[in-house]
Amino acid sequence: MSDTDPDTGPQGTRADWITDRVLRGLIWAALRLPLRTRLWLVAGLVKRVIAPLAGYRKRAMANLAHVFPDMPPAEQRRIADAVADNAGRTLIENYDVHGLRDRMADVPLSGPGVAEIEKARAEGRPVLFVTGHFGNFEAPRAALVARGYEIGGLYRPMSNAFFNDHYAQNMHALSGPVFEQGRRGTMGLLRHIKDGGMGVLLFDVYDSAGVPIDFMDQPAPTLTSAADIALRTGALMVPFFGTRQADGISFEAWFDAPVPHGDPVEMMRAATQALEARVRERPEQWFWIHRRWKPRRQEKRQRKRAAARTSP
Repeated sequence: MSDTDPDTGPQGTRADWITDRVLRGLIWAALRLPLRTRLWLVAGLVKRVIAPLAGYRKRAMANLAHVFPDMPPAEQRRIADAVADNAGRTLIENYDVHGLRDRMADVPLSGPGVAEIEKARAEGRPVLFVTGHFGNFEAPRAALVARGYEIGGLYRPMSNAFFNDHYAQNMHALSGPVFEQGRRGTMGLLRHIKDGGMGVLLFDVYDSAGVPIDFMDQPAPTLTSAADIALRTGALMVPFFGTRQADGISFEAWFDAPVPHGDPVEMMRAATQALEARVRERPEQWFWIHRRWKPRRQEKRQRKRAAARTSP
């Protein structure tokens, strides 16, 4: 059932429209609370209500069991609940992009990549930052924007068209240009980087067209898009991470040394290893809710390939 004329706004079902209005109301109300209360409230809502009902806790525990088969269920649940807590905090933080920017203004930029980034900025050389769904991936970007950097990126559109309408607007609010994920968006980001700009690309999402690269000792199909863009534009490819600190509010903004240019698969392997090191150190801050490995689908695809090779 279409709820909106195609020429006047997003299309979706009546249920999508209602869901969007409820979420908008919750976000509006939460943003009017003090920061600490806001983060605690939304984190608790996601952890105690949304994650169990939506099956996110179960999925996170299944992913943990896939990677750590000897991990006790109690520990799986502890990490899964902490993941939901972090997801709730990240959600509401990223709906207050200017507040996040202001909070990150005084956070030191750490890591061996900082000097390289500053040098690239002075020389007008493009930089492509790569990261995963760890901590709050917008925190390092906000720290740079607070220092006068302009950093574009890609975003994954929401399935609810009504919610995506204001979600996309919010993504543009911190810094731009920001492009919708897909072929057109990737080409837009490529042009932006090629013109000497800076951008962010998250690479830790399953894509059947990707190359299997081990992540947490398990093969995970990974696109080489980030490496391809860096090679085509001459951009520095710098892994960065916003690690949430023990208070649940502040962050470390860490920038690894640039990944050396070379074979695209090896470049993505290096980026994956940088993310993996963070996840092993702080597993509760990575988004285990993602279907990152899809082992059954991978096995099915491998069987099809093997059958095709042996068929006359």
